[in-house]
Amino acid sequence: MKVQKRLSEGLRSGRFVRKGVYFRSSDSRSVQRYFCKKCKRNFSSATLSPTYRQIKRRLNSQIFNLKCSGVSQRQCARLLSTTRRTIVRKLIFLDKLAVVLNERLLDRELKKRGELLKYVQFDEMESFEHSKCKPLSIPLAVTSERFILGIGVCSMPAKGLLASISRKKYGFRPDHRSEALVDLFTRIRHRISPKAELLSDECPRYPKAIRECFDSVTHRTTKGLRGCIVGQGELKKAGFDPLFALNHTAAMLRAHVNRLFRKTWCTTKKPDRLLAHLNLYVLYHNRRIACQLR
Repeated sequence: MKVQKRLSEGLRSGRFVRKGVYFRSSDSRSVQRYFCKKCKRNFSSATLSPTYRQIKRRLNSQIFNLKCSGVSQRQCARLLSTTRRTIVRKLIFLDKLAVVLNERLLDRELKKRGELLKYVQFDEMESFEHSKCKPLSIPLAVTSERFILGIGVCSMPAKGLLASISRKKYGFRPDHRSEALVDLFTRIRHRISPKAELLSDECPRYPKAIRECFDSVTHRTTKGLRGCIVGQGELKKAGFDPLFALNHTAAMLRAHVNRLFRKTWCTTKKPDRLLAHLNLYVLYHNRRIACQLR
């Protein structure tokens, strides 16, 4: 849309004129060429596109849908007759694009409301990198309509019976959960009303992070509930779940992101790639919620 707006403005002002078209074989489209009268150079409507100079544009939407449907990187490569390296490169590209598009989507939905958010739920999920001895925390914040406001990934030390094994095998593992939660709140606080209500479980780390980022919000806590199925802590056993919006969203993440499956060999090797994968699903998820609310 921005590209077309700039081109239309330039055409009206007479700075550049149309100069034929060319056929782009990568997606079978005809692309308009232009000539700039000022610098005497040619360009096209694809010059300012995020996919400029990409050879396999057709794969972008296919990889996006597959990665948000529980398909692994190797299986994506097999289904699309390409290489794993291409899948990884596309994942990195789509991550950057998804962050921008999701910000626009949230701004648009907030503009429809006409006011800042007054009710937000947040909590943390857990995953791991390479081994369960190297756990990761995933802070998550959602609205009452289940829009995902923000997500993150950070390291945390192993707990329980794995704690001593982890220290012996991998050494000391830093705990960045508080910093990641503060970073999450910093990124989303411009969308939250000063008089909003934040709902979470009774984790003792949360009040300090809220005080660092918010001045006058109300923090309400609720006791964590037992999962209805062994291994699926996001789906609760009780009839009424105060954190239903958040727990349902967390269950959706577990169901659609193959790295988060309870029983999987698609384990994360790099935390930043897990975050990239999550950013793709956040856009996919928020688009679905936006369509349901129309």
